[in-house]
Amino acid sequence: MSETEKVEITAQVEVNPTEDPDKVQVAVQKVLGPFPLEKTEIADRIYLKGIAKGLERLSAFQELLKKERIRDAARRVLLRGITGDTVTFFLNKQVAYVGHVSFCQPEGESPLGPIRVEVRCGNSRKLVEWLAPRTAKSQESQRK
Repeated sequence: MSETEKVEITAQVEVNPTEDPDKVQVAVQKVLGPFPLEKTEIADRIYLKGIAKGLERLSAFQELLKKERIRDAARRVLLRGITGDTVTFFLNKQVAYVGHVSFCQPEGESPLGPIRVEVRCGNSRKLVEWLAPRTAKSQESQRK
């Protein structure tokens, strides 16, 4: 994936009444790295939302996938999340707060609600390949 390709990352998360917005922001930043988030209120609900540009903004997430050795699983989730030039995925907020990645469904699977991440770019498949390249283990099992 070329650094010059246009990449725009949007992260959004609802802050429940029982949650501290600062801790929710920490959860997002532990998995996505330094990420600008703004607090907004919509119909008595509080949301944190941020938009960042540039492939380098996904480097922390890419490193976390590698460190946790979940690139093959992440690749499957990310590929399923492709719609045109956008990759959408959801992360468990509680797991993110402790600095780990756990993909989840948009509703029901994460008790406090998920972190929604949307990445727009010129080539979604190329982005997934960069974030979560096939490991030697997945290539070996594919040859069998």
